[in-house]
Amino acid sequence: MEEHDIQAAIDRHWAASAAGDQVAEHEIYHDDAVCEYPQSGEVIRGRHNLQALRSHHPGRPSGFEVRRIVGQGNLWVTEYVITYGGKRAYTVSLMEFRDGKVSHETQYFADPFDAPPWRAQWVEQ
Repeated sequence: MEEHDIQAAIDRHWAASAAGDQVAEHEIYHDDAVCEYPQSGEVIRGRHNLQALRSHHPGRPSGFEVRRIVGQGNLWVTEYVITYGGKRAYTVSLMEFRDGKVSHETQYFADPFDAPPWRAQWVEQ
C-alpha cells in the first residue's frame, strides 16, 4: 500500500470516528489488531472487541479535531483533541500498518493543565 493510500485510510478513519460511524471507523483494522491504552494498562485484542468497546462508550464526543497526521512507511502518528462533556482530551495515536491495515495501535490521552507562572516570560498563550 502506498503512503498516500495509508493517509487516505487514516483520514477516513478519523472522519468516521468524529461522525460516530462505528462500522467505517473500524474498517482500518486487521481482525487481529491490538490496541493499547498505556495509561490505564488496558490491551484490546481484535477489531471486534475494539469496536464493541468503543460502541459502548457512555458518552459521545461533542468535539473532535485532528491537529496533524505524520507518518512514513508502516508507522503513522495522529495528534488530535476529543471533547467529552466540555472537557478536552489531548490524544496521540500511533498506528502500525501491516498489509494496508492497522495491526497495532497505541493511544495516549492527556488532560489539559495550567501553565506555571514561572515560565511565562518564555512562552506564548
